[in-house]
Amino acid sequence: MKTLIDSISAEVMKAFTDSGYDAKYGKVTLSNRPDLCEYQCNGAMAAAKEYKCAPFMISDKIAEGLKDNAMFESVESVKPGFINLKLSKDYLASVVTSMKEDEGRFGCDKTDDPKTIIVDYGGANVAKPLHVGHLRSAIIGESVKRIGKFMGHHVIGDVHLGDWGLQMGLIIVELKERKPELVYFDENYEGEYPKKAPFTISELEDIYPTASKKSKEDEAFREAAMEATSELQAGRRGYRALLEHILNVSVTDLKKNYDNLNVSFELWKGESDAQPYIPGMVQMMKDEGYAYMSEGALVVDVKEDTDTKEIPPCIILKSDGASLYSTTDLATIVMRMEDYSPDSIIYLADQRQSMHFIQVFRCARKTGLVDDHVKLAHIGFGTMNGKDGKPFKTRDGGVMRLEYLLDEINEEMLKKITENQKEKENLDISDEEAKKTARMVALAAIKYGDLSNQASKDYIFDIERFTSFEGNTGPYILYTIVRIKSILAKYQANGKDLPNGAILPAHSASEKNLMLVLSRFNAMMENAYEELAPHKICAYIYELANAFNGFYHENKILAQEDESIKDSYISLLMLTKGVLETCIDVLGFSAPDRM
Repeated sequence: MKTLIDSISAEVMKAFTDSGYDAKYGKVTLSNRPDLCEYQCNGAMAAAKEYKCAPFMISDKIAEGLKDNAMFESVESVKPGFINLKLSKDYLASVVTSMKEDEGRFGCDKTDDPKTIIVDYGGANVAKPLHVGHLRSAIIGESVKRIGKFMGHHVIGDVHLGDWGLQMGLIIVELKERKPELVYFDENYEGEYPKKAPFTISELEDIYPTASKKSKEDEAFREAAMEATSELQAGRRGYRALLEHILNVSVTDLKKNYDNLNVSFELWKGESDAQPYIPGMVQMMKDEGYAYMSEGALVVDVKEDTDTKEIPPCIILKSDGASLYSTTDLATIVMRMEDYSPDSIIYLADQRQSMHFIQVFRCARKTGLVDDHVKLAHIGFGTMNGKDGKPFKTRDGGVMRLEYLLDEINEEMLKKITENQKEKENLDISDEEAKKTARMVALAAIKYGDLSNQASKDYIFDIERFTSFEGNTGPYILYTIVRIKSILAKYQANGKDLPNGAILPAHSASEKNLMLVLSRFNAMMENAYEELAPHKICAYIYELANAFNGFYHENKILAQEDESIKDSYISLLMLTKGVLETCIDVLGFSAPDRM
């Protein structure tokens, strides 16, 4: 289904050509003065220069040419040359009726040219619990993936685990000190290794920080860890078996925590999966003359003539031959191109890592790891801060575990929902339903609180504001959906089936406003996908929720005496509910039946 603004522009462009002017001047935009009109065209201002006449002479002609067009209720030429447009109620009703009939898509067509897109948005480290620093990557990445899928693309989410490097050596050496009798440390052992891990997730989460602390205080311990890392990477059997255990135990726990965020991945690949691709990649870069030695390290120049700031070379191997994040990221690109031939790879990472991605992307292009048609994009996100404006911490100054933060918000939400039920004297809700509802609303509070901000900006994580049922919050959006569900349930409780007929032309300004906001759904979704911008969906559903609540407060819906008007109202509510639920689904949360 064509976007409404394109349909309007087509009519205005035709009016320009019919009047002897270039069609390009007929482009229409959403009005920035909704008190005066709904859409506007300012093309006469620019056309006046080309056609050497006063702008209003052109706008007057266009308005005259459009005055009998059934699409418009009014077309007004306003000096010095603006064209103000209001849609006819009949035309708008036909648009929202078509949306309602297109159940599940609501007028938003899937792409005719589906792409394969990989979204790299986990970044969790094995043997470590998820903390609040992982929140933005997971929330934004999941939404970007879902938006792409909704638009009809083949989108693959990859957790990209940190499972390589010194941290693994630290774990191995600390485990050896605690349990030296394990067969994994016997170089002469040739049998099968146990299938059960020699540690639990709780033990593993204690082993790593202990080992990390020791490595900073004990040089011999650090050297032993570096040696263990080297042996692991060289393929020592016992250490590789331990790596498998570490991965299995960690991934099981990570999946549980990501599930609590309603975040999932199609791929659970780690840095270790890219290691086999490194030697061949490095050799190619040497053979083709891209890589050279500089101060003992192997590097590739990535600066360009148009650069306005210094872009350092991309380091491929350190002076001791060890690989870095850049090496692993480049090798991962090689692996992804071989396995999936993606058209686009999107990375979610702190915006402070932007230089790293500039270097990696340029190196990948320069050395031919990707073709020109492959898009490489980094969505750099800002910091999640506390009310003090500093990065979010626990009360004692530590980095908060993600599960503790979720528990805290769940408790806050359960308290509010319980109080709300008591105020309404709605005591038939069970404790289990209240807890389930609290979890759903808490997740909406967290995700909407994050996604409603432009990704690149820092934001204040304010639990009190995010969990409010009023204002621009997730709970407010859910409350609106629940209100619609309640009205539809009461309508059906009176023995009536939900209507499937056309939506009638608006009977009030608030009803027309609701239709106008609904009609912009497909254009908004296309724009959110093109700009990889979930915050645009949040802005839209906040506007839609406000439009619905304005309509709800100004009109009697179930008490409407004219049955045809009542049925039309119900149809409009069904469409509003469908659009809202589709939007929150691509944002990664859902609505309960009651609140």
